[in-house]
Amino acid sequence: MNAELIAVGTELLLGNIVNTNARDLSILLSELGINVYWQTVVGDNPARLRAVLETARARADLILTTGGLGPTCDDLTKQIVADVFGKALYFDKQAEADLRAFFCIGTDHSRPMTENNLQQCWLPEGCTPFYNTCGTAPGCGFVTEDGKTVMILPGPPKEMNAMMRHGGMDFLRRASGGQIWSHNIMTFGMGESHIESLLREQMNSLQNPTLAPYAKEGEVRLRVTARAESAPEAEALMSPVIAMVRAQLGDVVYGVDTDSLEKTVLELLRERGACFAAAESCTGGLIAKRFTDLPGASAVFRGGVTVYTNEAKTALLGVDPAVLAEHSAVSVPVAMELADNVRERLGADYGLGVTGVAGPESDGLHPVGTVFVSLSTPEGETFVRALELGERSDRSRIRTLAANHAFDMLRRRILGLQVI
Repeated sequence: MNAELIAVGTELLLGNIVNTNARDLSILLSELGINVYWQTVVGDNPARLRAVLETARARADLILTTGGLGPTCDDLTKQIVADVFGKALYFDKQAEADLRAFFCIGTDHSRPMTENNLQQCWLPEGCTPFYNTCGTAPGCGFVTEDGKTVMILPGPPKEMNAMMRHGGMDFLRRASGGQIWSHNIMTFGMGESHIESLLREQMNSLQNPTLAPYAKEGEVRLRVTARAESAPEAEALMSPVIAMVRAQLGDVVYGVDTDSLEKTVLELLRERGACFAAAESCTGGLIAKRFTDLPGASAVFRGGVTVYTNEAKTALLGVDPAVLAEHSAVSVPVAMELADNVRERLGADYGLGVTGVAGPESDGLHPVGTVFVSLSTPEGETFVRALELGERSDRSRIRTLAANHAFDMLRRRILGLQVI
């Protein structure tokens, strides 16, 4: 199934709002094995929206619109979609009940609800409604007489994402002619081209399930997608493929269907009742930020210290000034002291230390992208990875990769794998 995403809203064309819906929907659809071939943005203009829909109908199997479902006179998406696909509109009583509940009508806490809000309750006949759990406008999906699948979703990203998760994805599974299921195999430490060369034969030969790589920032995700009548049947198809990938790639696979390296580390530490602390220079607190974004981080994270200058490294973490003078701040000995000292001073089982040159200019001694990541362990061992992350890399990429390496070193040590 090939899809076209149509975002409706003049504010998108003016640049007042970034179209994050296209990104989020592309990710969700790829989980179902649906290819997004086209993304279109059109203003709140009936004639132009009609033309865009006609074009999409001629070339896409799935047409998915976002925006234009509100109560104002320029919110015409449903009306135009219904007209293009020959659908009459009906008034949905459940949508009305949800709308009145949203405004607390009939309670002591009711808010004013103007009559034009009821415009949102009209839906195309024969559709599957998607009721809004965090807003007012419902969405819907239907299959046309010529076999096209059409979905209408609200524009606010929070509402759109919730609606896809609670109704939209299941509707697409049914509309695609069978259930579609997928797993994401997460890897770190091997490039996409290397992975592709190892798995090329399998990727080309597999039909159901399929196997495809997707590069992230410093990582590679492999998606296994199967079509089956039930979840157990899909699992039976996918399990051998997942096992094959694990066997081929070994310990660069850090999880299946996990969100991130840091989430994997959190779970490993929690299982063992252990904790860590971080001392960061060039990453500027990114390790601490990413980890504390996770619910439950406080149970296993003692804290982070950002020491950007030599003076701060000495004053806050006791890094030896003589070591700084002899080796410079960007060096193996300083990285080791950062990891050892933050572990001791914060009372953690493990300590991470990062120092390097994130750019855009060199420090005069090392090229941009030179980073040393260190791990201090409860057994008194200290490991250092010396990284060359590329002189042409920007600051954000260098910091992201450095943090990834720190989490990977910690993951590997906890599991008893080779750290460096």
